[in-house]
Amino acid sequence: MVAVIDYDAGNLRSVEKALNFLGEDVMITRDGSRILAADKVILPGVGAFGDAMAKLNQYGLPPVIRQAVDRGTPFLGICLGLQLMFERSEESEGVEGLGLLGGKILRIPPNQGLKIPHMGWNSLDIRRDSRLFAGISPGAYVYFVHSYYLEAEDESVVAASAEYSVHIHAAVERGNVFACQFHPEKSGDVGLKILKNFVEM
Repeated sequence: MVAVIDYDAGNLRSVEKALNFLGEDVMITRDGSRILAADKVILPGVGAFGDAMAKLNQYGLPPVIRQAVDRGTPFLGICLGLQLMFERSEESEGVEGLGLLGGKILRIPPNQGLKIPHMGWNSLDIRRDSRLFAGISPGAYVYFVHSYYLEAEDESVVAASAEYSVHIHAAVERGNVFACQFHPEKSGDVGLKILKNFVEM
């Protein structure tokens, strides 16, 4: 069973639909006991860092998330979910993230001819030994929608990167913790393969 965490941050149904397509049982929930009982946990999300952390705190979810991760449950952050897994974001100064991994979320710098938010398909530079990207060709294209990007403290956790005005840490993995800045559930066959790799961890 895959638990998709519901904290009013949208994007839940498309994740559920992609996982159902892969034959997975999915529950959308904010119930701590159900999240901790799940085989896999996904933190999706679109929106603002500060608002999202306020909602997670309102529902008492940060300790549940940390407990699931500490137990070794495979955990995947998607888009805003990735950003929340880190320590802080320029979007919401003074708001603490979950701090599951070291790093900061920065605004994509303006660059002539490039629109922000970064919205659309972009190729990935994939780390060869990545478990999340097993069986996916270098340079594969995935779908992004974001105005902020990750700069990880420890580059060894970066599973894939992309170039858009700046060097973007587009996916991370360490132990049982995984995250994608892009939307695998909206990235066609490549995205489905990434989700399949995750649920088979």
